[in-house]
Amino acid sequence: MTTLSLRALNRALMDRQFLLARTDRTVLEVIGRLVALQAQEPNWAYVGLWSRIHGFTQPQLTALLADRQVVRSGLLRSTQHLAGADDFRLLRPLLQPVLDRTAGSPHFTRNSSGLDAASLVAEALGLLAGGTLSRKELARRLAERHPGRDGRILAGQVELSTPLVHGAATGAWGSWGNRSAVSVTPAEVWLGRPMATAATAASAREAAKGLIRRYLAGFGPAGVKDVQAWCGLTRLGEVVAEMGGELRRYRDPDGRELFDLADAELPDPGTPAPVRLLPAFDNVLLGHADRTRVISDEDRAHVMPGQARVRPSFLVDGRVHGTWSLDAGTLRLTPFRPLSATDRAALEEEAERLLPFVGGAAVRCGEAAVSRSS
Repeated sequence: MTTLSLRALNRALMDRQFLLARTDRTVLEVIGRLVALQAQEPNWAYVGLWSRIHGFTQPQLTALLADRQVVRSGLLRSTQHLAGADDFRLLRPLLQPVLDRTAGSPHFTRNSSGLDAASLVAEALGLLAGGTLSRKELARRLAERHPGRDGRILAGQVELSTPLVHGAATGAWGSWGNRSAVSVTPAEVWLGRPMATAATAASAREAAKGLIRRYLAGFGPAGVKDVQAWCGLTRLGEVVAEMGGELRRYRDPDGRELFDLADAELPDPGTPAPVRLLPAFDNVLLGHADRTRVISDEDRAHVMPGQARVRPSFLVDGRVHGTWSLDAGTLRLTPFRPLSATDRAALEEEAERLLPFVGGAAVRCGEAAVSRSS
C-alpha cells in the first residue's frame, strides 16, 4: 500500500473541506459535503461557511433554516449540529445509539432513577402534542409531573432519546454564545414526513456504509478509528471490511491503515494552502482521532483546553498556527510561534476580510493593530 505523508493527508483534507480554495457551490451543497456543522454556538457555523464559500452571507443560511431545508438538533457525538433536512432524516436514526449512550450516562440516570426511559419520552411527546414548546416550558411541565427531579435534565434526556428539532431562530445568526431561548418540535412534525428506519440489521449495515462514504468524501483518507471518533459509532471496522474493493487502502507515516473512496483524487502535496480563519468547533479539527494532519499534539492542547472547548483557530500552510477571538469589536490573532512577514500579512488581510461579517472594527496581531479604515 502507498504511504501518504502528513502533508499529503493535509492537502486532501483541505481540498475536501473547501479550504484550499473557496467554492461556488450552494450553502446546502457545502453542508452536505461536510455532512453536518457543529452548531452548539450557532454563529460559529456561519463563520465556517464564510471561510469555505465565495460571497457567503448570513441570510443565505438563515433562509435555509426558516424554510426547514436545514435543521438544528442533536446528531454527531451527541452534540448540536446543523444538517440538511434530508440528511438529518437519514442520519439521526443511524446515530441514535450514540445519543442513547449519552442519555444513559450518570448525569441523566441519577436524576431519572426509577423512571422508565421509554415512558419518559412518551410523556414528553404527549406534552408536545405534535407541536412546539420551549425547552424551559417542557422542563417545567416534566418537573411538575416528577417532583424532586430536575426538569431541565429530564428534558435533556428526552432530547437525546428522541429526535427533536430546534426552531429556526435558535440556529439563526445573532448573539455570540449559546441561545437562552430554544424551542423544540418533534422531528417528524417539523419535517412533515417520518424519519427513516432500519427495518433489518442488513439495512442498518447499508446505512452505516453510506455514512462512511459520506465521511470519506469530506474527511478522507482516514482510518476506522477516525470515522468512529467523528460520529461516535463503534465496530465500524467490520463494516469497512465488507466494503472491500470499493475502497482504496493507504498507510499513514506511522504505518496505520487508511482507506478512501476508490475514485477519490488526492491533490498534489505541493499545492499551496491559503491562510484561513476557522470557527470554534470546526469540523476540520474534530473529524479524526489522529489530528496531526492539521494540528500538532502540542498546539492541540491550546486549541482544545478541556471542558469540551474548541477555540477559534487559524491555518497557515494548511496547519493550525494560532487562535483568534472577538472581544469588544477587536479581532485578536494569537500566533503560537513567530510568523514570517508574508504569512503575517496574509493572516491580517484575511482577518480584515472577516471583520465586517462578524461585526468587528479592528484586527490585532501581536503588538500591531490594523483598523478597518487603515
